Amino acid sequence: MSLDQLIYNCQKNDTKAQSELYELFSSKLFSICLKYSRNYAEAEDNLQDSFITIFKKIKQYKNKGSFEGWLKRITINTALQRYRKQKVFDIVNEDAIEDEEVDIDENNVSLDFLLSCIQELPDRYRLVFNLYVLDGYSHKEISEMLEINLGTSKSNLARARVILKEKITTYTSGNNSQSL
Repeated sequence: MSLDQLIYNCQKNDTKAQSELYELFSSKLFSICLKYSRNYAEAEDNLQDSFITIFKKIKQYKNKGSFEGWLKRITINTALQRYRKQKVFDIVNEDAIEDEEVDIDENNVSLDFLLSCIQELPDRYRLVFNLYVLDGYSHKEISEMLEINLGTSKSNLARARVILKEKITTYTSGNNSQSL
């Protein structure tokens, strides 16, 4: 069955088609949920909530643009909605912190370690970091999505980078001393 037919059948509330759509996209969307969640269980909840929203809103999809992009946006917004309700963002002075680059030696740092470091970030830092660095949103878009000001977005990104740099430096210096 083609993707267009699958979407059409989902719009008609066909549970078999919904199951197929879930099987087709759940692993990709779950990886997005992992980026925006504190842990695996929360990611599972976000995935479930995302698919509930997808199936409620699938009639709004008009075959314009990427369907996968549409799914991704719903998934990110579903995860972010959890944090908007919790008011995890502080208003900060835009000049309060300098942006810091993080250099990673891919031979000494695994993807699993990086993901766990990102998941351990405080919510406000993790969300901005993921949106900006991993998903390519601008600070203006992030400020609108998270209902925060531009300076808060920039500051939270800089703070996330500082924390990640410290964790990675500690980890790699510990690994290097163990291998000597």
